[in-house]
Order: sequence, then C-alpha cells, then structure tokens
Amino acid sequence: MTRATDSPRAQAGLHTNTHEAEWCVLGIDPGTASTGYGVVVETHSGDFELLACGVIRTTPAQPMPLRLREIFLDIQNLIDEFKPHEVAIEELFFGRNVTNAISVGQARGAALLAAALYDRPVVEYTPAAIKQALTGYGNADKRQMQAMVRTLLELNEAPQPDDAADGVAIALCHLQTGRYRRAVGDA
Repeated sequence: MTRATDSPRAQAGLHTNTHEAEWCVLGIDPGTASTGYGVVVETHSGDFELLACGVIRTTPAQPMPLRLREIFLDIQNLIDEFKPHEVAIEELFFGRNVTNAISVGQARGAALLAAALYDRPVVEYTPAAIKQALTGYGNADKRQMQAMVRTLLELNEAPQPDDAADGVAIALCHLQTGRYRRAVGDA
C-alpha cells in the first residue's frame, strides 16, 4: 500500500480498541494523484478519535487503469484493516476543469467499488456540507477547517498533508451529521 502517513495518534500507538468504538467511519477525499483518507471513530463516551490518516499516491507516469487499481486496492486494505461501519466520500465538484472532474470521478468510482464489494454503506457530502458540519459555515477556508479538525480530535496540529486532513474532515462530517440526526430523532 502506498499510504503516505498514519495519524499522529496512530504513530504514537494510541489506537482505539475496537470494543471502545461505537462507530467507525472511513472518510475519503478522492483524486487520482492523491486520494486522502481518514479513519475516525466515535467512542461510547462520545469522543472522536483518529485511528489513521494519510494519502494514497499514484504517479502520472502510470497508465490510468493501474492508478485506479492502486486506489481500489488501497481502499480495500483500509477497509480490511479498520473495518469501518460506513464510508463517507466527497461528492464530485464539477468546476471549469472538465478533465480534472473526469479524473476525480474515476478515483471516486474506484473507492465506491471497493466499499460496495465490502457491503459498506456509502454516504456522499458536498464540500459545502462538510464545511458546514465542521465549522457551521459552508464557505469556511482550509485554515478554519484544519482548526476544527484539530479541536474535535484534540490534536496538537492538523493532519498532514492537506488531502489527509480533508479525508479526516469528511469522516468527522459524517459522524457530526449522525449526532445531529440522532439528537433530532430523540426530540
């Protein structure tokens, strides 16, 4: 697996035991050159804990089918290792660069297929929804997002590189959204 890094907690050996985890989410920020991911759990006590984060890197010199295979296999390995209950992935943002959007769409497809083959439910979030869930503001900048990721996970610094932090933010978005839905459902 071409993972770039694990989280600061994982590097320090602070993995949460599976029996302590109430809900585990794999967050994915898709891209063909760099797919960011974050594995976050909500414990029975209601805390969020970062189990791992990093990036899956492929090189432009590789043919696209091989790059997609790498993303697919690495996502499968993450699911095997952490056994998330759900997978949260960023929706495709279609801007002016059609070529980039197609490339990101292909990476999303590889990740979605890996989750589907493991029968993991997949939830998709727009970039604005992720920002709204973490900061309360749908147009938050990267600095604000990283500050909230640090705060919610009680980290000294935001996960690096940025794609990894984005994967963590997507997982946190899904966990935060789940908390809100449960609270509204209980009211």
